[in-house]
Amino acid sequence: MPIDETARESAAQPLPPPPLWRGPRLVLASSSAGRAALLRSAGLDFAVDPARLDERAVEEEFRRAGGAASGLAARLAEAKAIEVSARHPGALCLGADQTLTLGERVLHKPKDMAAARDHLQLLAGRVHRLISAFCFARNGRALFQAADEARMAMRPLDPGALSLYLSLAGEAALASVGAYQAEGLGVHLFERIEGDHATIIGLPLLPVLAWLRRQGYLAL
Repeated sequence: MPIDETARESAAQPLPPPPLWRGPRLVLASSSAGRAALLRSAGLDFAVDPARLDERAVEEEFRRAGGAASGLAARLAEAKAIEVSARHPGALCLGADQTLTLGERVLHKPKDMAAARDHLQLLAGRVHRLISAFCFARNGRALFQAADEARMAMRPLDPGALSLYLSLAGEAALASVGAYQAEGLGVHLFERIEGDHATIIGLPLLPVLAWLRRQGYLAL
């Protein structure tokens, strides 16, 4: 009996791999390109819908209630996840936030290049912390949250070094709380960095994946 060439070719084709994701629709409650890139690098499919909330108002309320600087990122991540999950019924929403703390002082993104220079002058020659937190929420209810931190030892910087860095970095210096991206040109500012790369970017990816795996949402 003649061999069906079409059947032979079909049998020779490798089967598609099983899907990695086994969970509900995933929504990232952040406009951060870095966080989105981390999730994509892990093979996750997700929608992006940034939270619509006044972060400074949330921070003020948190501080009035006696919250410590070290817990602010977790509170903001929770608020973002809950707000977005209320707008996406049934979806699993991931909120995230990162704070830069110098002692009990919290620094926010600089408004202009002069403020970026002030940030760097304050941080130069000192050790600060980047605290990155995340929260999963569904239907307006927080399910799980965690945080991780990195310790960033910035080298002393003279006025010439500051000027050169800011001229090279340009507007990118205004995109982060410390006026630097340690994964890029900002690496020149540091003597020592202690912490996970993903935490420095703004999302503790390994704890995120570990929680998803415990829920049975990941095949791997």
